Amino acid sequence: MLLKRQLGLSTPQFANDFVIVRGVEPSMKWRTFTHQLLDLADDLEVSTIITLGSMLADAPHSRPITVTGSGAHPDIAKRLGIEVSRYEGPTGILGVIQDACLRRGIDAISLWAAVPHYASSSPSPKATLALINALEDFLEIEFPLGELNDHAQEWEKEVDELTQEDSEIGDYVKALEESKDSAAFSDVSGDEIARELEKFLRRQEGS
Repeated sequence: MLLKRQLGLSTPQFANDFVIVRGVEPSMKWRTFTHQLLDLADDLEVSTIITLGSMLADAPHSRPITVTGSGAHPDIAKRLGIEVSRYEGPTGILGVIQDACLRRGIDAISLWAAVPHYASSSPSPKATLALINALEDFLEIEFPLGELNDHAQEWEKEVDELTQEDSEIGDYVKALEESKDSAAFSDVSGDEIARELEKFLRRQEGS
């Protein structure tokens, strides 16, 4: 049995229960792994599979981490209000799972956090927090975050120290910040500002 870590959560406060599968990406037998995962989903009558992951990107650690969501099929993407995946190239297990879900008729989406490539040597609580916030927005629910906010701030401070110790990295981060700020300013709209403010206030009330 390749699939060893799964946890069922009874959540009477929400409209649905959750099945969480966590583990290291398998290096072989992807087809067997995926079949076992989707067999479990069929047995538990899972209606939607949401995969979470991260990717290395030219992104500054000092700015909000961007999370993108995509669906494997146009019908699913349109119905769930996300983008259609147009990626072509080498894939990982999450891409294989999405394709298998499509073949079985199970709704599936992916949420990806853009992690700064210069700060990829350790887990990023800030990326984890960004993924959870995106999941909350998508499902329109709230999860208890515990000390995750504190861990995210500590991670950012640690990376700040790294950039201060290496002037080359520091200059690179400044360039990324300027590029990110410029793009964000040009793309932002009044509706987006209002939505982000509502999200912030909602999370502050729940903290």
